[in-house]
Amino acid sequence: MTQTRLKSTSIAATYFPEEPTGPVLKTGCIPGPKSQTLNTELGEVFDNRAAYFVADYFQSVGNYISDADGNKLLDVFCQISSNPLGYNNPALAKAAKSDEMINAIINRPALACFPSSDYKQILQEGILAAAPPGMNKVWTSLSGSDANETAYKAAFMYQHTKLRGDNGFTEDEMKSVMANSTPGASDMVILSFDKGFHGRLFGSLSTTRSKEIHKLDIPAFPWPKAPFPMLKYPIEEHVEENRAEEDRCLKELESIIKNSPTKVAALIVEPVQSEGGDNHATPYFFQEVRRISQEQEVLFIVDEVQTGVGASGKFWAHEHWELPSPPDMVTFSKKFQAAGFYFSNPELQPKQPYRQFNTWCGDPSKAIIAKAIYQEIVKNDLVTRTGQVGDYLYGKLNSVLSQYPTLVSNLRGKNYGTFIAWDCTDVDTRTKILMGCRAKGVNIGGCGDVSIRLRPTLLFEEKHADVFVGVLEEVLKGL
Repeated sequence: MTQTRLKSTSIAATYFPEEPTGPVLKTGCIPGPKSQTLNTELGEVFDNRAAYFVADYFQSVGNYISDADGNKLLDVFCQISSNPLGYNNPALAKAAKSDEMINAIINRPALACFPSSDYKQILQEGILAAAPPGMNKVWTSLSGSDANETAYKAAFMYQHTKLRGDNGFTEDEMKSVMANSTPGASDMVILSFDKGFHGRLFGSLSTTRSKEIHKLDIPAFPWPKAPFPMLKYPIEEHVEENRAEEDRCLKELESIIKNSPTKVAALIVEPVQSEGGDNHATPYFFQEVRRISQEQEVLFIVDEVQTGVGASGKFWAHEHWELPSPPDMVTFSKKFQAAGFYFSNPELQPKQPYRQFNTWCGDPSKAIIAKAIYQEIVKNDLVTRTGQVGDYLYGKLNSVLSQYPTLVSNLRGKNYGTFIAWDCTDVDTRTKILMGCRAKGVNIGGCGDVSIRLRPTLLFEEKHADVFVGVLEEVLKGL
Protein backbone atom coordinates (compact mmCIF):
# COMPACT_ATOMS: atom_id res chain seq x y z
CA MET A 1 0.00 0.00 0.00
CA THR A 2 1.32 3.44 -0.87
CA GLN A 3 1.81 5.63 2.17
CA THR A 4 0.00 8.97 1.89
CA ARG A 5 1.69 11.77 3.71
CA LEU A 6 -0.64 13.48 6.14
CA LYS A 7 -1.32 17.12 5.38
CA SER A 8 -1.14 19.28 8.47
CA THR A 9 0.42 22.43 9.77
CA SER A 10 3.90 21.79 11.14
CA ILE A 11 3.74 22.54 14.84
CA ALA A 12 7.47 21.82 15.07
CA ALA A 13 8.19 24.56 12.52
CA THR A 14 6.38 27.15 14.63
CA TYR A 15 8.57 26.26 17.60
CA PHE A 16 11.78 25.71 15.67
CA PRO A 17 12.01 27.79 12.48
CA GLU A 18 15.77 27.14 12.41
CA GLU A 19 15.47 23.36 12.69
CA PRO A 20 17.47 21.59 9.95
CA THR A 21 15.59 19.80 7.19
CA GLY A 22 17.95 16.84 7.56
CA PRO A 23 21.13 15.74 9.33
CA VAL A 24 24.12 18.09 9.18
CA LEU A 25 27.44 16.23 9.07
CA LYS A 26 30.72 18.11 9.48
CA THR A 27 33.15 15.38 10.48
CA GLY A 28 34.02 12.06 8.88
CA CYS A 29 32.91 10.12 11.93
CA ILE A 30 30.68 10.47 14.96
CA PRO A 31 31.91 11.07 17.57
CA GLY A 32 34.17 13.63 15.92
CA PRO A 33 37.62 14.66 17.16
CA LYS A 34 36.44 17.44 19.50
CA SER A 35 33.80 15.19 21.02
CA GLN A 36 36.36 12.43 21.54
CA THR A 37 38.78 14.82 23.25
CA LEU A 38 36.12 16.27 25.53
CA ASN A 39 34.89 12.81 26.43
CA THR A 40 38.41 11.68 27.31
CA GLU A 41 38.87 14.72 29.54
CA LEU A 42 35.48 14.18 31.18
CA GLY A 43 36.41 10.56 31.84
CA GLU A 44 39.16 11.73 34.18
CA VAL A 45 36.56 12.96 36.69
CA PHE A 46 33.30 11.20 35.72
CA ASP A 47 32.38 7.69 34.64
CA ASN A 48 31.35 8.30 31.03
CA ARG A 49 32.04 4.90 29.50
CA ALA A 50 28.47 4.61 28.25
CA ALA A 51 28.65 7.92 26.35
CA TYR A 52 27.62 7.90 22.69
CA PHE A 53 29.17 11.32 22.08
CA VAL A 54 29.50 14.69 23.83
CA ALA A 55 26.52 16.90 22.99
CA ASP A 56 26.35 20.65 22.54
CA TYR A 57 22.92 21.46 23.89
CA PHE A 58 23.32 25.16 23.15
CA GLN A 59 23.33 24.33 19.42
CA SER A 60 20.74 21.53 19.53
CA VAL A 61 17.34 22.49 18.16
CA GLY A 62 13.98 20.77 17.95
CA ASN A 63 14.35 17.15 16.90
CA TYR A 64 18.07 17.54 16.17
CA ILE A 65 20.83 17.03 18.72
CA SER A 66 24.19 18.69 18.08
CA ASP A 67 27.48 17.12 19.08
CA ALA A 68 30.54 19.10 20.15
CA ASP A 69 31.85 19.06 16.56
CA GLY A 70 28.74 20.72 15.13
CA ASN A 71 27.18 17.59 13.65
CA LYS A 72 23.40 17.72 13.96
CA LEU A 73 21.69 14.35 14.22
CA LEU A 74 17.98 13.63 13.94
CA ASP A 75 17.32 12.31 17.44
CA VAL A 76 14.86 9.43 17.73
CA PHE A 77 16.30 8.29 21.09
CA CYS A 78 15.89 11.65 22.85
CA GLN A 79 17.74 11.26 26.13
CA ILE A 80 16.45 7.72 26.60
CA SER A 81 12.82 8.72 25.98
CA SER A 82 12.90 11.75 28.27
CA ASN A 83 12.79 14.76 25.89
CA PRO A 84 9.12 15.60 25.32
CA LEU A 85 9.10 18.83 23.30
CA GLY A 86 12.44 19.05 21.50
CA TYR A 87 15.73 20.76 22.24
CA ASN A 88 15.56 24.39 23.35
CA ASN A 89 11.77 24.58 23.17
CA PRO A 90 10.84 28.26 23.59
CA ALA A 91 7.81 27.52 25.77
CA LEU A 92 9.98 25.61 28.24
CA ALA A 93 12.65 28.33 28.07
CA LYS A 94 9.98 30.87 29.01
CA ALA A 95 8.95 28.78 32.02
CA ALA A 96 12.60 28.37 33.00
CA LYS A 97 13.11 32.15 33.04
CA SER A 98 10.02 32.92 35.12
CA ASP A 99 10.10 34.38 38.62
CA GLU A 100 8.27 31.25 39.75
CA MET A 101 11.19 29.14 38.51
CA ILE A 102 13.88 31.36 40.00
CA ASN A 103 12.15 31.17 43.36
CA ALA A 104 11.95 27.37 43.18
CA ILE A 105 15.59 26.93 42.16
CA ILE A 106 17.39 29.29 44.53
CA ASN A 107 15.22 28.45 47.55
CA ARG A 108 14.75 24.76 46.85
CA PRO A 109 12.41 23.81 49.68
CA ALA A 110 12.37 20.73 51.85
CA LEU A 111 8.82 20.11 50.72
CA ALA A 112 7.63 17.78 53.47
CA CYS A 113 8.57 20.23 56.20
CA PHE A 114 8.45 23.62 54.46
CA PRO A 115 6.23 23.37 51.37
CA SER A 116 6.08 26.48 49.21
CA SER A 117 2.93 28.61 49.19
CA ASP A 118 2.40 27.95 45.48
CA TYR A 119 3.16 24.21 45.37
CA LYS A 120 -0.48 23.07 45.35
CA GLN A 121 -1.21 25.41 42.44
CA ILE A 122 1.88 24.23 40.55
CA LEU A 123 0.75 20.63 40.96
CA GLN A 124 -2.89 21.31 40.11
CA GLU A 125 -2.01 23.15 36.89
CA GLY A 126 0.46 20.52 35.71
CA ILE A 127 1.16 17.10 37.22
CA LEU A 128 -2.31 16.68 38.76
CA ALA A 129 -4.08 18.11 35.72
CA ALA A 130 -2.46 15.27 33.78
CA ALA A 131 -3.36 12.58 36.32
CA PRO A 132 -4.50 9.23 34.92
CA PRO A 133 -8.26 8.60 35.00
CA GLY A 134 -9.48 7.90 38.51
CA MET A 135 -6.51 9.43 40.32
CA ASN A 136 -6.38 12.71 42.22
CA LYS A 137 -3.32 12.54 44.48
CA VAL A 138 0.41 12.53 43.86
CA TRP A 139 3.63 11.93 45.72
CA THR A 140 6.54 13.69 44.05
CA SER A 141 10.02 12.22 44.05
CA LEU A 142 13.44 12.64 42.48
CA SER A 143 13.68 10.08 39.65
CA GLY A 144 11.92 7.12 38.07
CA SER A 145 13.71 4.69 40.36
CA ASP A 146 12.76 6.81 43.37
CA ALA A 147 9.15 6.98 42.16
CA ASN A 148 8.98 3.19 42.14
CA GLU A 149 10.73 2.83 45.49
CA THR A 150 8.36 5.24 47.20
CA ALA A 151 5.42 3.40 45.63
CA TYR A 152 6.79 0.16 47.09
CA LYS A 153 7.06 1.82 50.51
CA ALA A 154 3.46 2.98 50.23
CA ALA A 155 2.39 -0.57 49.37
CA PHE A 156 4.17 -2.14 52.32
CA MET A 157 2.89 0.42 54.80
CA TYR A 158 -0.64 0.08 53.45
CA GLN A 159 -0.67 -3.72 53.73
CA HIS A 160 0.77 -3.75 57.25
CA THR A 161 -1.64 -1.03 58.39
CA LYS A 162 -4.52 -3.22 57.17
CA LEU A 163 -3.20 -6.11 59.26
CA ARG A 164 -2.55 -3.93 62.29
CA GLY A 165 -5.93 -2.23 62.20
CA ASP A 166 -6.39 0.45 64.84
CA ASN A 167 -3.62 -0.98 66.99
CA GLY A 168 -0.40 0.98 67.21
CA PHE A 169 3.11 -0.36 66.66
CA THR A 170 4.05 -3.03 69.20
CA GLU A 171 7.19 -2.91 71.30
CA ASP A 172 8.42 -6.04 69.51
CA GLU A 173 7.98 -4.34 66.14
CA MET A 174 9.86 -1.23 67.20
CA LYS A 175 12.71 -3.21 68.76
CA SER A 176 13.09 -5.76 65.95
CA VAL A 177 13.05 -3.21 63.15
CA MET A 178 16.23 -1.62 64.50
CA ALA A 179 17.90 -4.99 63.97
CA ASN A 180 16.48 -5.28 60.43
CA SER A 181 14.36 -8.27 61.42
CA THR A 182 10.70 -9.20 61.58
CA PRO A 183 8.11 -8.40 62.73
CA GLY A 184 9.17 -4.75 62.58
CA ALA A 185 10.89 -5.18 59.22
CA SER A 186 8.48 -6.50 56.62
CA ASP A 187 8.84 -9.93 55.06
CA MET A 188 6.27 -9.03 52.40
CA VAL A 189 7.40 -8.91 48.77
CA ILE A 190 6.93 -6.97 45.55
CA LEU A 191 6.28 -9.10 42.46
CA SER A 192 7.64 -8.04 39.07
CA PHE A 193 7.78 -9.64 35.64
CA ASP A 194 10.61 -11.30 33.75
CA LYS A 195 12.38 -8.79 31.44
CA GLY A 196 10.90 -5.85 33.37
CA PHE A 197 12.92 -2.77 34.28
CA HIS A 198 12.00 -0.60 37.26
CA GLY A 199 15.20 1.21 38.23
CA ARG A 200 18.65 0.83 39.72
CA LEU A 201 18.19 1.68 43.41
CA PHE A 202 18.17 -1.13 45.97
CA GLY A 203 14.44 -1.82 46.11
CA SER A 204 13.72 -1.03 42.48
CA LEU A 205 16.74 -3.07 41.37
CA SER A 206 15.27 -6.14 43.05
CA THR A 207 12.30 -5.80 40.68
CA THR A 208 14.46 -5.15 37.60
CA ARG A 209 14.88 -8.28 35.45
CA SER A 210 16.10 -6.92 32.10
CA LYS A 211 19.91 -7.31 32.08
CA GLU A 212 22.40 -9.02 34.38
CA ILE A 213 24.82 -6.08 34.28
CA HIS A 214 22.33 -3.93 36.21
CA LYS A 215 22.17 -6.34 39.14
CA LEU A 216 25.55 -8.05 39.49
CA ASP A 217 27.29 -7.64 42.89
CA ILE A 218 24.32 -5.78 44.43
CA PRO A 219 22.46 -7.34 47.38
CA ALA A 220 18.89 -8.17 46.41
CA PHE A 221 15.62 -8.91 48.13
CA PRO A 222 14.30 -12.45 47.47
CA TRP A 223 11.27 -11.15 45.61
CA PRO A 224 9.33 -13.22 43.05
CA LYS A 225 9.07 -12.73 39.33
CA ALA A 226 6.31 -13.89 37.00
CA PRO A 227 6.61 -14.63 33.28
CA PHE A 228 5.71 -11.85 30.86
CA PRO A 229 4.10 -12.99 27.59
CA MET A 230 6.46 -13.36 24.65
CA LEU A 231 4.04 -12.62 21.85
CA LYS A 232 4.24 -13.15 18.12
CA TYR A 233 4.09 -10.05 15.93
CA PRO A 234 2.10 -8.57 14.32
CA ILE A 235 -0.15 -9.25 17.31
CA GLU A 236 -3.37 -9.13 15.28
CA GLU A 237 -2.12 -11.94 13.01
CA HIS A 238 -1.40 -14.39 15.86
CA VAL A 239 -4.49 -14.05 18.04
CA GLU A 240 -4.85 -17.69 19.13
CA GLU A 241 -1.16 -18.31 19.85
CA ASN A 242 -0.85 -15.05 21.75
CA ARG A 243 -3.96 -15.70 23.83
CA ALA A 244 -2.56 -19.12 24.80
CA GLU A 245 0.74 -17.54 25.80
CA GLU A 246 -0.96 -14.86 27.86
CA ASP A 247 -3.18 -17.42 29.59
CA ARG A 248 -0.09 -19.48 30.43
CA CYS A 249 1.55 -16.46 32.05
CA LEU A 250 -1.63 -15.46 33.89
CA LYS A 251 -2.02 -18.95 35.32
CA GLU A 252 1.54 -18.91 36.60
CA LEU A 253 1.14 -15.39 37.99
CA GLU A 254 -1.90 -16.45 40.01
CA SER A 255 -0.08 -19.53 41.26
CA ILE A 256 2.96 -17.51 42.35
CA ILE A 257 0.80 -15.10 44.32
CA LYS A 258 -1.30 -17.81 45.96
CA ASN A 259 1.71 -19.96 46.87
CA SER A 260 4.04 -17.20 47.98
CA PRO A 261 5.47 -18.04 51.43
CA THR A 262 4.90 -14.42 52.42
CA LYS A 263 2.32 -11.85 51.41
CA VAL A 264 2.72 -10.22 47.97
CA ALA A 265 2.15 -6.58 48.86
CA ALA A 266 2.08 -5.31 45.28
CA LEU A 267 2.93 -6.21 41.73
CA ILE A 268 4.48 -3.81 39.23
CA VAL A 269 4.31 -3.93 35.45
CA GLU A 270 5.16 -1.72 32.47
CA PRO A 271 2.63 -1.18 29.67
CA VAL A 272 5.50 -2.00 27.32
CA GLN A 273 8.65 -3.59 28.72
CA SER A 274 10.96 -0.92 27.42
CA GLU A 275 14.52 -1.68 28.54
CA GLY A 276 13.71 -5.39 28.37
CA GLY A 277 13.11 -5.27 24.62
CA ASP A 278 9.87 -3.36 23.95
CA ASN A 279 7.76 -6.39 24.76
CA HIS A 280 4.01 -5.90 24.33
CA ALA A 281 0.96 -7.67 25.71
CA THR A 282 -2.71 -7.27 24.80
CA PRO A 283 -5.31 -5.37 26.86
CA TYR A 284 -6.78 -8.75 27.82
CA PHE A 285 -3.58 -9.68 29.65
CA PHE A 286 -3.50 -6.51 31.71
CA GLN A 287 -7.22 -6.67 32.44
CA GLU A 288 -6.69 -10.15 33.84
CA VAL A 289 -3.66 -9.04 35.85
CA ARG A 290 -5.90 -6.36 37.37
CA ARG A 291 -8.58 -8.93 38.17
CA ILE A 292 -6.07 -11.27 39.83
CA SER A 293 -4.53 -8.44 41.84
CA GLN A 294 -7.92 -7.41 43.21
CA GLU A 295 -8.98 -10.95 44.03
CA GLN A 296 -5.71 -11.61 45.87
CA GLU A 297 -5.64 -8.16 47.55
CA VAL A 298 -2.35 -7.28 45.86
CA LEU A 299 -1.79 -3.63 44.96
CA PHE A 300 -1.42 -2.99 41.22
CA ILE A 301 1.39 -0.56 40.29
CA VAL A 302 1.78 0.54 36.67
CA ASP A 303 5.27 1.79 35.83
CA GLU A 304 4.75 4.55 33.26
CA VAL A 305 8.23 6.04 33.67
CA GLN A 306 9.10 5.41 30.02
CA THR A 307 5.67 4.90 28.45
CA GLY A 308 3.86 7.92 29.92
CA VAL A 309 3.21 11.46 28.68
CA GLY A 310 1.90 10.95 25.20
CA ALA A 311 4.35 8.80 23.25
CA SER A 312 1.91 5.87 22.89
CA GLY A 313 -0.89 7.93 21.38
CA LYS A 314 -2.54 8.13 24.80
CA PHE A 315 -1.31 10.42 27.56
CA TRP A 316 -0.83 7.32 29.74
CA ALA A 317 -0.17 4.07 27.91
CA HIS A 318 -2.29 2.02 30.31
CA GLU A 319 -5.34 3.88 28.96
CA HIS A 320 -5.07 1.51 25.98
CA TRP A 321 -6.11 -1.32 28.32
CA GLU A 322 -9.59 0.03 29.19
CA LEU A 323 -9.37 -1.37 32.70
CA PRO A 324 -12.62 -1.84 34.63
CA SER A 325 -11.02 0.00 37.56
CA PRO A 326 -7.89 2.18 37.79
CA PRO A 327 -4.53 0.87 38.99
CA ASP A 328 -3.69 1.51 42.63
CA MET A 329 -0.61 3.54 41.71
CA VAL A 330 0.96 4.87 38.51
CA THR A 331 4.60 5.95 38.56
CA PHE A 332 6.05 8.54 36.19
CA SER A 333 9.23 10.41 35.26
CA LYS A 334 11.22 10.86 32.00
CA LYS A 335 9.10 12.91 29.54
CA PHE A 336 7.49 14.78 32.43
CA GLN A 337 10.94 15.93 33.63
CA ALA A 338 9.56 15.37 37.13
CA ALA A 339 8.89 12.13 39.01
CA GLY A 340 6.51 10.53 41.45
CA PHE A 341 3.45 8.34 41.68
CA TYR A 342 -0.27 8.96 41.35
CA PHE A 343 -2.93 7.35 43.54
CA SER A 344 -6.45 7.94 44.80
CA ASN A 345 -6.87 5.84 47.93
CA PRO A 346 -5.99 8.10 50.90
CA GLU A 347 -4.92 4.99 52.84
CA LEU A 348 -1.85 4.78 50.60
CA GLN A 349 -0.62 7.83 52.44
CA PRO A 350 0.83 6.74 55.82
CA LYS A 351 -0.90 8.09 58.91
CA GLN A 352 2.29 9.18 60.63
CA PRO A 353 4.65 11.90 59.32
CA TYR A 354 8.26 11.13 58.32
CA ARG A 355 7.42 7.68 56.96
CA GLN A 356 7.26 8.70 53.29
CA PHE A 357 9.96 11.35 53.46
CA ASN A 358 13.27 12.76 52.31
CA THR A 359 14.75 16.24 52.30
CA TRP A 360 13.31 17.45 48.99
CA CYS A 361 10.42 15.07 48.18
CA GLY A 362 10.73 16.03 44.55
CA ASP A 363 11.57 19.46 43.16
CA PRO A 364 9.22 22.41 42.50
CA SER A 365 11.41 23.55 39.59
CA LYS A 366 10.80 20.24 37.84
CA ALA A 367 7.09 20.43 38.64
CA ILE A 368 7.02 23.87 36.97
CA ILE A 369 8.61 22.39 33.84
CA ALA A 370 6.10 19.51 33.99
CA LYS A 371 3.31 22.08 34.10
CA ALA A 372 4.66 23.83 31.01
CA ILE A 373 5.06 20.48 29.22
CA TYR A 374 1.49 19.47 30.01
CA GLN A 375 0.06 22.81 28.91
CA GLU A 376 1.94 22.73 25.60
CA ILE A 377 0.79 19.16 24.95
CA VAL A 378 -2.84 20.10 25.57
CA LYS A 379 -2.66 23.39 23.63
CA ASN A 380 -1.35 21.67 20.51
CA ASP A 381 -3.18 18.33 20.93
CA LEU A 382 0.18 16.59 20.70
CA VAL A 383 -1.08 13.23 21.93
CA THR A 384 -3.44 13.00 18.95
CA ARG A 385 -0.71 14.20 16.59
CA THR A 386 1.72 11.62 17.97
CA GLY A 387 -0.83 8.92 17.27
CA GLN A 388 -1.21 10.15 13.68
CA VAL A 389 2.52 10.41 13.10
CA GLY A 390 3.02 7.00 14.68
CA ASP A 391 0.58 5.43 12.22
CA TYR A 392 2.39 7.10 9.32
CA LEU A 393 5.80 6.04 10.60
CA TYR A 394 4.70 2.47 11.31
CA GLY A 395 3.36 2.11 7.79
CA LYS A 396 6.59 3.35 6.22
CA LEU A 397 8.71 1.13 8.45
CA ASN A 398 6.57 -1.90 7.68
CA SER A 399 7.09 -1.30 3.97
CA VAL A 400 10.87 -0.94 4.30
CA LEU A 401 11.69 -3.54 6.95
CA SER A 402 9.65 -6.23 5.21
CA GLN A 403 12.22 -6.08 2.39
CA TYR A 404 15.02 -7.25 4.71
CA PRO A 405 13.70 -10.35 6.53
CA THR A 406 17.22 -11.75 7.01
CA LEU A 407 18.22 -8.63 8.97
CA VAL A 408 15.14 -7.45 10.87
CA SER A 409 11.78 -8.80 12.04
CA ASN A 410 8.96 -8.40 14.57
CA LEU A 411 8.04 -4.78 13.92
CA ARG A 412 5.74 -3.78 16.76
CA GLY A 413 3.92 -0.78 18.13
CA LYS A 414 1.05 -0.55 15.65
CA ASN A 415 -1.57 1.94 16.88
CA TYR A 416 0.78 2.81 19.73
CA GLY A 417 1.98 6.24 18.64
CA THR A 418 5.71 6.46 18.02
CA PHE A 419 6.43 3.79 20.64
CA ILE A 420 7.76 1.50 17.90
CA ALA A 421 10.45 -1.19 17.88
CA TRP A 422 11.74 -4.18 15.94
CA ASP A 423 14.23 -7.02 16.33
CA CYS A 424 17.50 -7.61 14.54
CA THR A 425 18.85 -11.02 13.58
CA ASP A 426 21.63 -10.80 16.17
CA VAL A 427 23.63 -8.35 18.26
CA ASP A 428 26.17 -7.78 15.48
CA THR A 429 23.45 -6.80 13.02
CA ARG A 430 21.89 -4.44 15.55
CA THR A 431 25.26 -2.79 16.20
CA LYS A 432 25.81 -2.28 12.47
CA ILE A 433 22.38 -0.68 12.08
CA LEU A 434 22.80 1.60 15.10
CA MET A 435 26.31 2.69 14.10
CA GLY A 436 25.31 3.03 10.46
CA CYS A 437 22.42 5.32 11.34
CA ARG A 438 24.62 7.42 13.58
CA ALA A 439 27.26 7.79 10.87
CA LYS A 440 24.51 9.10 8.55
CA GLY A 441 23.13 11.52 11.11
CA VAL A 442 20.43 9.67 13.08
CA ASN A 443 20.76 9.09 16.82
CA ILE A 444 18.95 5.88 17.75
CA GLY A 445 19.11 3.34 20.57
CA GLY A 446 18.64 -0.33 21.31
CA CYS A 447 16.92 -2.30 24.04
CA GLY A 448 16.64 -5.91 25.15
CA ASP A 449 18.92 -8.48 23.54
CA VAL A 450 18.60 -7.59 19.85
CA SER A 451 15.91 -4.90 19.61
CA ILE A 452 15.94 -1.33 18.29
CA ARG A 453 13.47 1.17 19.72
CA LEU A 454 12.22 4.60 18.70
CA ARG A 455 11.69 7.30 21.32
CA PRO A 456 11.29 10.63 19.48
CA THR A 457 9.77 13.83 20.82
CA LEU A 458 6.06 14.62 20.67
CA LEU A 459 6.98 17.15 17.97
CA PHE A 460 8.35 14.46 15.67
CA GLU A 461 6.36 14.81 12.46
CA GLU A 462 5.90 13.14 9.09
CA LYS A 463 8.79 15.11 7.63
CA HIS A 464 11.08 13.76 10.34
CA ALA A 465 9.75 10.26 9.76
CA ASP A 466 10.64 10.57 6.07
CA VAL A 467 14.22 11.55 6.93
CA PHE A 468 14.58 8.75 9.45
CA VAL A 469 13.17 5.99 7.26
CA GLY A 470 15.29 7.20 4.34
CA VAL A 471 18.47 6.90 6.41
CA LEU A 472 17.46 3.53 7.84
CA GLU A 473 16.73 2.15 4.37
CA GLU A 474 20.11 3.35 3.12
CA VAL A 475 21.84 1.59 6.03
CA LEU A 476 19.93 -1.66 5.49
CA LYS A 477 20.79 -1.63 1.79
CA GLY A 478 24.48 -1.44 2.70
CA LEU A 479 24.47 -4.47 5.01
